[in-house]
Amino acid sequence: MRFLKNILMGLGLVFVLGSLIFAVQNTGDVASVEKDEQMDNEVKGYRISAIDIPKDLSFAGESVPSDDPEIMERVDREFLVNTYWQSNALLLMKRANKYFPIIEPILAKNGIPDDFKYLAVAESGLQNVVSPAGATGFWQIMRATGREYGLEVNTNVDERYHIEKATEVACRYLKNSKKKFGSWTLAAASYNAGSGSINKFMGIQKAEGYYDLLLGEETGRYVFRILAIKEILSNPDKYGFDIAQEDLYNSVPTFTVEVNEPIANFADFAKLYEINYKVLKRHNPWLREPHLNNNSRKTYAIAIPNKGYYKIIK
Repeated sequence: MRFLKNILMGLGLVFVLGSLIFAVQNTGDVASVEKDEQMDNEVKGYRISAIDIPKDLSFAGESVPSDDPEIMERVDREFLVNTYWQSNALLLMKRANKYFPIIEPILAKNGIPDDFKYLAVAESGLQNVVSPAGATGFWQIMRATGREYGLEVNTNVDERYHIEKATEVACRYLKNSKKKFGSWTLAAASYNAGSGSINKFMGIQKAEGYYDLLLGEETGRYVFRILAIKEILSNPDKYGFDIAQEDLYNSVPTFTVEVNEPIANFADFAKLYEINYKVLKRHNPWLREPHLNNNSRKTYAIAIPNKGYYKIIK
């Protein structure tokens, strides 16, 4: 009897353990299904799709040949790259709000189509960057070109970093290119590759327009990239960007102080206007050293933020 009793107790224990194991496994299966459903819902919330390209694209009033499938494939590439690089596109939108109001009136004054502000975006992302070749500033001007067009370029003062003066130079260059090549798209391409290169390619290929030219990788994509940037920044909602006015960057109001003598120390100079060295240099990136030589007694206009805009910790 005792033997039979032990067997029954053992069977009962096995049954209980089996039930527990089944329950745990079943619970795990349910949790796994719920997790899969949650992940599926999250994926459904973010869908990646092809982009509907407008059929009436134009740059500076010159239409894109949308009936050419090869051209539209190249357009599509730039729309995909610039739309789905979301962080960069958002930064461009934020900076454009800050800098376009400076660039636009200079373009208009010089008779340059407003679309060329997007060329500056393509060149530098609206930042004072320096390329491996030495092109500098928002408009990526080479040292020799800057000097040729009247900018002061040296280790102490480099006006390629001066947004207003650099934009004036870009306008003059583009007007000369337009006069030479007869179209704004070729003027834009020459800004990237140089007028000599564009002239050479046109001669070899006996082509008359940008869209008929076989160019290198960078210049071959250049105008298409500008087109994509123009469309996306002009219609952010259409391309999935949810950005409010308060999200955008704004310029800081400034006034100018004219100086016609050397400045020994910009840190001391900044204190005179209740700002610090960093703020002074941020608003005057063309001042390249901690002092201003100015042995020629040239008159410079230095931008100073309005009083009280920055709270300087002393």
